[in-house]
Amino acid sequence: MDKANGVVSGNDCMVWINNEIWDEIKSFEWKVTGSFEEVNFLGDPRTYKKYMGYDGEGTITLNKTKSRGAQLLAEAYKTGIMPDVKIVTKTTNKSTGKSERAVFTGITFSEFGGKSEAKGLLEEELPLSFAEYEFLEFM
Repeated sequence: MDKANGVVSGNDCMVWINNEIWDEIKSFEWKVTGSFEEVNFLGDPRTYKKYMGYDGEGTITLNKTKSRGAQLLAEAYKTGIMPDVKIVTKTTNKSTGKSERAVFTGITFSEFGGKSEAKGLLEEELPLSFAEYEFLEFM
């Protein structure tokens, strides 16, 4: 197999939000960042790190075809009752047939809104954090 053909592209990824494919997603970015405290000892010039937990955060960017953010969050922000959201991603390497699936839960969206620009395509950006992640399958 040609090395280049083995590289996965964003076109090979699907994203479900609460069991519904959001086909207008332009990009989905997520990352897990470890939280560490510095640990120092008398007589030792080195600094050690103690793992204290992690933060999960990301952003969904949508080509605006409908107001997904407002539909999901407008009433929640007024009432304080946030929706229970689950995100599932699946990326398949067409060359090998192998897939990677991940599930993100404990989702909190920190903002929603809109922006219009002359002669520009409209996008909707939904920054988020998540409390839990699980890989169901690795490539």
